[in-house]
Amino acid sequence: MTPVDRVNAGLRRVPVWPLYILGALPPLWFLWLGLTGGLGVEPIKALEHELGELALQVLVAGLAVTPLRRHLGLNLMRFRRALGILAFAYVFLHLLVWLVLDVQIPAQIWADIVKRPYITVGMAAFALMVPLVATSNDRAVRWLGPRWRRLHRLTYPAVILGAVHYVMLVKGFQIEPLLYLGGILALLMLRIRVPRRLRTA
Repeated sequence: MTPVDRVNAGLRRVPVWPLYILGALPPLWFLWLGLTGGLGVEPIKALEHELGELALQVLVAGLAVTPLRRHLGLNLMRFRRALGILAFAYVFLHLLVWLVLDVQIPAQIWADIVKRPYITVGMAAFALMVPLVATSNDRAVRWLGPRWRRLHRLTYPAVILGAVHYVMLVKGFQIEPLLYLGGILALLMLRIRVPRRLRTA
């Protein structure tokens, strides 16, 4: 048995549900920091940023599952659904902070969505994620059949739009958002299957 086989055998014994409990800790921690002054002079903006970046990190982790299995043999497929649900929860909280704590005025919310391109892009990413989380259950998989896999390809544009939202959001040239975007594009390229005849040419 190879080391990867031993790791996969160990992972099969790890239940998925603790991931949801662990996933609930960062938002609670950020909320505590905000209430106790640990998020600086603009706690609402900082909370938005932390939740948005956390969502992007979990989306990147979810994208990495297939390349890790295909190229390294590491099988994390059973955790991918939980990663997707957690990512949506973080995006929803990120949006909720913006709606309830930041903007607050309904008319201003719509004006920002229409007039600010980075918000338009972010809302488009969120809209693409809604049908994904709504069908992230076994009943939906059975009901949709082969259509389920096609529907869940919306993950790819959603993640790209999330990264573009981050790039557009920051002021000036910053390397971190570009690293996220570059990493996401690299992971998507790793998912492309090269025909056998081209690999052996």
